[in-house]
Amino acid sequence: MADQSNPETRTPEANRDTPGGSGPADPTSHEGISRRRLLGTAGATGLVLGAAGAAAGYAAAPSSAVTPLASVGSEQVLFHVKHQPGITTPMQARGHLVAFDLAAGAGRKEAAALLRRWSDTARRLMAGEPAGPHDTDVARDAGPSSLTVTFGFGHSFFGRTGLEQQRPAALDPLPDFSSDHLDKNRSDGDLWVQIGADDALVAFHALRAIQKDAGAAARVRWQMNGFNRSPGATAHPMTARNLMGQVDGTRNPKPTDADFDQRIFVPDNPQKDGANTPSWMANGSYAVVRRIRMLLDDWEKLSLEAQEDVIGRRKSDGAPLSGGTETTEMDLEKTDGAGKLVVPINAHARITRPDQNGGAAMVRRPFSYHDGFDADGTPDAGLLFICWQADPLRGFVPVQRKLDRGDALSPFIRHEASGLFAVPGGAAEGEYVGQRLLEG
Repeated sequence: MADQSNPETRTPEANRDTPGGSGPADPTSHEGISRRRLLGTAGATGLVLGAAGAAAGYAAAPSSAVTPLASVGSEQVLFHVKHQPGITTPMQARGHLVAFDLAAGAGRKEAAALLRRWSDTARRLMAGEPAGPHDTDVARDAGPSSLTVTFGFGHSFFGRTGLEQQRPAALDPLPDFSSDHLDKNRSDGDLWVQIGADDALVAFHALRAIQKDAGAAARVRWQMNGFNRSPGATAHPMTARNLMGQVDGTRNPKPTDADFDQRIFVPDNPQKDGANTPSWMANGSYAVVRRIRMLLDDWEKLSLEAQEDVIGRRKSDGAPLSGGTETTEMDLEKTDGAGKLVVPINAHARITRPDQNGGAAMVRRPFSYHDGFDADGTPDAGLLFICWQADPLRGFVPVQRKLDRGDALSPFIRHEASGLFAVPGGAAEGEYVGQRLLEG
């Protein structure tokens, strides 16, 4: 839970476009136009309807008319892009993380066929189209809703497919950390899929389609479900809050930063640029996934002042305790009248700053989760932490090692599952994700 977060503001870097391009026809349409694509095109004006207004609009529309989607439903993220979607895309309201293991006897050939199926399904669904002729219709009335589907490969995938020589050095297992209490059954995996959308049914529809596409080639190893604040739920775009009620940091690298690509993505030609990375990872990134339980009962016993000291920021607006607004640079040397540091020496925001960790930087793009309660009534809730970087040994690892040595937040969280995945660059038109690895 580093002091870096992703604003909910919609940006050009999200690779968004209005729906309406060419694509496979809806088999249920006599005119060859997907009903959801037509809805998405109609909603491209960006009209935002409140709950009551939307309901009234649907009720008043003639039965033969097509009601425009609200802007949330009409938002589309492109599939064929330089970097896979779901990395710089603004955080979505609903997310599913699922890892698969290849079935016994399945190898490189079966993996290639699976990634081809998955890529075709993701492309269709992200455009607001049915998954195929046997679509379940779960999201029939919705538009794309900012759906993204992102694919990655775990360390074990390369041994299962005979591609050990193509395994990147950056995919070596993460070191052990003293705060780890990892469940091996909910960690790692041959393949990893991240699904995000601004509508819960659209996200579930994609999850179900991906699971069905796996067929006999792979089985689910683990699945985690998360959520964030819905777009438009606040008066203006703002940094998200986590389940502790804190504004979850402000220091995420931004795509407009001059060194953003260098820190987050593998170079276009990694071997030419001197990176110890195979060429199939060009324009890719590495995702560290951690299920972090928040010990909310203990956290909520703290006073507001104590909570703010743990984080190093005001709970109300995320501003540093040294003063200013959320984006004001933190003054690490400022003291109060008694000579005491205003931002405590072990405050989470102080320890996780890139300038306190040799410049280590990563894009954090998490989801919150709540999976019910333990037998004693303790909430099983927290953060599905996902961070992206060009090399985890220069991004996640140094920051987590620093936190391991003494962080005021550590007594209130527990790392319960972990994974590291190589996420290749986006698929070009006519390609599937991972094709350069599996057919190279």
